Amino acid sequence: MSFASLNLVPELLRAVEAQGYTEPTPIQAAAIPLIIARRDIMGCAQTGTGKTASFTLPMLHLLAPHATNNPSPARHPVRALVLTPTRELAAQVEESVRTYAKFLPLRIAVVYGGIDIKPQIKALQAGVEIVVATPGRLLDHLQQKSINLSQVQMLVLDEADRMLDMGFLPDIKSIIATLPPVRQNLMFSATFSEDIKRLADQFMRSPEMVEVARANSAAELVTHQVYEIPAAEKHALLAHLVKTRDMQQVLIFTRRKIDADKLARQLVRDGLSATAIHSDRTQSERTQALEDFKSGKCKLMVATEVAARGLDIDQLPFVINFELPHTPEDYVHRIGRTGRAGSPGEAISLVSPDEYGFLADIEKLLKRKITRLATPELPASAARSSRSASGGDKPATSRSRSGSAGSSDGDTKRPRTSSAEGVAPISEEERREKYEASRIREAKSQGHRRSGKRSDADGDSAPISNHKTVRPHAGPAFDFSKPYESIKAPSTETSGDVAVAVRPAGVKAVRRVGALLGGVKK
Repeated sequence: MSFASLNLVPELLRAVEAQGYTEPTPIQAAAIPLIIARRDIMGCAQTGTGKTASFTLPMLHLLAPHATNNPSPARHPVRALVLTPTRELAAQVEESVRTYAKFLPLRIAVVYGGIDIKPQIKALQAGVEIVVATPGRLLDHLQQKSINLSQVQMLVLDEADRMLDMGFLPDIKSIIATLPPVRQNLMFSATFSEDIKRLADQFMRSPEMVEVARANSAAELVTHQVYEIPAAEKHALLAHLVKTRDMQQVLIFTRRKIDADKLARQLVRDGLSATAIHSDRTQSERTQALEDFKSGKCKLMVATEVAARGLDIDQLPFVINFELPHTPEDYVHRIGRTGRAGSPGEAISLVSPDEYGFLADIEKLLKRKITRLATPELPASAARSSRSASGGDKPATSRSRSGSAGSSDGDTKRPRTSSAEGVAPISEEERREKYEASRIREAKSQGHRRSGKRSDADGDSAPISNHKTVRPHAGPAFDFSKPYESIKAPSTETSGDVAVAVRPAGVKAVRRVGALLGGVKK
């Protein structure tokens, strides 16, 4: 089958040919005719099989009659809306739409958070037919009335299950409420949970299920491998694999943002070029990290789950799970970054004893046993350095799906001891981090309100208060050889809400006995 047999408009066929594509993928061949027939569909296929083009091409085909060079914004209302869970995926979809629409006078805009909203408002006010957006930023535009969705003819939910996982269901419902009741609805994802099916029942009209591969399956061109190793030695094994196998482009996954940053720093200290990408980094930092990784300037990129969707990297050879995800479906999306477009790939997982339960769930989903590889002999210095950096083996944790995934306040503070074999000294940067974390925990436990910053659950920092504490004057040291030192109690004056002690002239300030014992009697 060729693209010409799908009855696409000539402008789209020219764009497809310019990209070097001659035959549609199975998901494209199945979905494009149904979408052109204006049917609601739910498309399910393996990652890397062309899901984006399977809704982009028919969407552009249906909008082609409305294409115009007229500069009036009124002639360019929003006719198609594509929602994605992450900024990276939104940028990828928008790039794909522009690529295939290069010969059509249709306007496209992408809106997502993390960057200035003003240029987006300007682009929307100039008139666009297609908007690719993340739910949160789109709601911002709706609240500011900078976008009008009253003429939307097509709604696309890309990676809908991930949007539900990220808590976007209320946002999606709010957005759908602003759309015309009569429209075409499309859902595309690599997985379809029961929650997604219930959502589809609420706003789709007799949708067709297009499934060209077993649901929740991984690409057949990906080789799965597992190293069973203690958590404290994972970093040493990772560095060893990268160096000995001369890996030039590796996407590494951790569960928490703080761990992604920490691992990237450790790899840099190992002499490897590494960067981190996660939701706490600014959009410019995330974009730069992705560009450096794609161009080969940076060989290793450590990512959290936010990067499992939307990263389209040509011929990415390796994905390494430094930590297994809590849900097996997320494993499918992680390794879906490799083995794309007919290229082979390797998925390597470093599994500690406390992750065996997650591994069993993944194998159950894949319906096969993943090959176990023998752990290579690691250099003694690398293993010691890894154990020192991690603070030793972590105890096994419960395999609860609501367990450690949400916590990112930092690692539990562990005593550092020396041994005969020698422990690598902690770096000054890690020393400052651990000191700050312990200081914050102590303040929280005592219930004090301090000026400065506090650590939120997701790792962000936020100001607490600008209240200034008036501390007592540190007088001369107390003489413990005397039972007490009498002094005339200073009088007090009130200035605003703060009581200020006033001492008689010539009288020295000394600490009272009660202050040393934890309180002052009145």
